Formats: sequence, structure tokens, C-alpha cells
Amino acid sequence: MLPTRLFSPLTLGDMTLPNRIVIAPMCQYSAVDGCLTDWHRIHLGNLALSGAGLLTIEATAVLPEGRISYADAGLWDDATEAAMADVLASVRRHSAMPISIQLAHAGRKASTDLPWAGGKQIAPDHDHGWQTVSASALAWGEGEVAPLGLDAAGLARVRDGFAVAAQRAARLGIDAIEIHAAHGYLLHQFLSPLTNQRRDDYGGSLENRLRFPLEIFDAVRAAFPAEKPVIVRLSGTDWVEGGWDIDQTVAFCQALAARGCAAIHVSSGGNSPLQQIPVGPGFQVPLARAVKAAVDIPVIAVGLITGYDQAEAIVATGDADMVALARTIIYEPHWPWAAAVHLGAKIEAPKQYWRCNPVNVRGLFAR
Repeated sequence: MLPTRLFSPLTLGDMTLPNRIVIAPMCQYSAVDGCLTDWHRIHLGNLALSGAGLLTIEATAVLPEGRISYADAGLWDDATEAAMADVLASVRRHSAMPISIQLAHAGRKASTDLPWAGGKQIAPDHDHGWQTVSASALAWGEGEVAPLGLDAAGLARVRDGFAVAAQRAARLGIDAIEIHAAHGYLLHQFLSPLTNQRRDDYGGSLENRLRFPLEIFDAVRAAFPAEKPVIVRLSGTDWVEGGWDIDQTVAFCQALAARGCAAIHVSSGGNSPLQQIPVGPGFQVPLARAVKAAVDIPVIAVGLITGYDQAEAIVATGDADMVALARTIIYEPHWPWAAAVHLGAKIEAPKQYWRCNPVNVRGLFAR
């Protein structure tokens, strides 16, 4: 059997991944005052035994008002840092998988209820609600309380929040940071002309709309150890005419690469209720391919990647350097094991599990 690209190593900064499978950040809406809980210990511990190359902690707010919901994870003070340290200690006792964290601010999409409770906006004067902020004072949906457009002091607060969270991540021994600039959250709100109608240096032209997200990248890059990678996740398109698109994405990625970005994680959408997304297997891979053609840094593809041959083909053909799994790996936590069997590769697994492989699958686990 020919060597598999999906199970070949990849180095980002001082971090070498044993394979090209990334566990995407997945919000669990199970934190208390921003602090990770026993649910995260179980959830992340389970994923850390999956055999993937990199585990990414869910969107973690850099400020309390940057949470999507009141039950979101955070990393803005000593209490949230201590809670995360406790969970990470448990996970690391039993897994050597590299761990990344996605640092985020939800902007106008903050202050919402839990998904299983409807996920609608919670008004500022209600329990679990607060006043949101954004690039401009434009509400996400009809009837919602509009965000406040960030002034100079607000921009500085957000920028400092990202930098301090990056410092805390470094103290926690996090291997990499992913900055969340996708899915209609704050940095995406600055990027897109649909949500950024500012008339200052942070709005109008593409150069101006890139300015604040690039300042956030620079602040995080300066605050995190130079040898450790900083990744950016972005939406390749708004899927709305006149919105953020792939050409603007390419320009943003080229600017990020010039500043030392280690990799680009390409998703899409999330910035407008008017979006028309052509959902289907691998529907975002063409966006990753366009970015890959324009930059000389690794690219991560994500979105309805479920098949073993599908994932192998994405990496082997050069459409992307890595594939990210979210719902797929929740449903099938040992997807990497099955992919390794299918592709004839070996994979890391805890010694407690070495005896579990079927009699017709020998030599699966690297020892």
C-alpha cells in the first residue's frame, strides 16, 4: 500500500503533529462563569484519546462580554485560568496529544441563550444577558438589541483582552493558539462590509477593515512564545452578495502570512441571516484550495469531511495540508483509528486500549 498523506507528520513552529487530523473547536455551553467544568474534563479527555494530531479547545472568550452565551468558556482572569489548568492536568496525565486553544470574542452574536434552549439573544436587562459590542451598531436579527460600536477605548480593551489571554495560554503550556475570525463573530464583523460600516480608520476600504483583526493577530503573536504557532480561523465567504468573499479572504491571508501566521483554518458563513450556503460533503474545500494557492503556509480544510478516502484526497491532492473534524469525531470518537485501518497506517493509542483492535487488524497501534 502507498504511504498515506493523512497520517504523515506536519511541523508548525516547535509543534510536530503525528498526523494531519485536527479536532476543531466545538462550543459545549457547559462552563460556569467562564470556568471549565467536569464536563470539559470528560469531553476533552475523550477526544485526547482519539488518535488525532491536534486537539483544539472550544471558542474561549477573552472578556466576559465576548462569550456567545453565559455558559461559554473564558480565559480572562485567574479563576478561569485555574479551572482550565485543572482540566488540562487531567487530560495531559493520559495523553500526549498537542493542544491548541481558540481565543474568541463573539461581538454582536454574544449574550445568547443555550442552543438547546433556543439560542436566541438575551436582552441586556435580563438574567444572563449583557450589552453586546461590534464594529458597527447593527443588530444580527430583527427585533434584537443592537450592539454598541466599539470606540477607541473599547478597541483597546478587546486588543488587550486577546493579548492577556494569550499570556495565560502560554502559562498553561498550550501548544498553539487559534484566533477566531470566522462565523460572524467580532473579528469577522470587522472584516465584512455587511457588518462594518465605520467611517474611521477601521472601516470602508479593505485595508481599513483588515486593520483591527491584524492588530489582534499582532497582539497575540507578541504575547505568545515566538516558537509556538498562532493560527487564524476565518470564513472564506459570507455567502451573501456584496459581503466578505474569497478574494478578500486571500488578501487577509497574505497579510497574516507576512506577519508570521503559522496556518489558516478555512471555514465559511455565519455573518448574516441572509446567507445561502451550498451545504454538501466538503463544500468548503474549494475555499481552502484558493487560500492554499495564494499563501506558503499550511491550510486547514473543514466542513462535512466524514470519509476516510475523502480526507486523504484533500491532503494528498494539495487542496489543504490538514483536515479538521467536529461533529464527525463527536459521533465517532475513534474516527482516526478507523481511518488508519482503512489507509494502512499506524496510530497512537493509550496502552490500556492496545488489546481492543479486532483480530483481523494487527499492528494498528504505534508502540
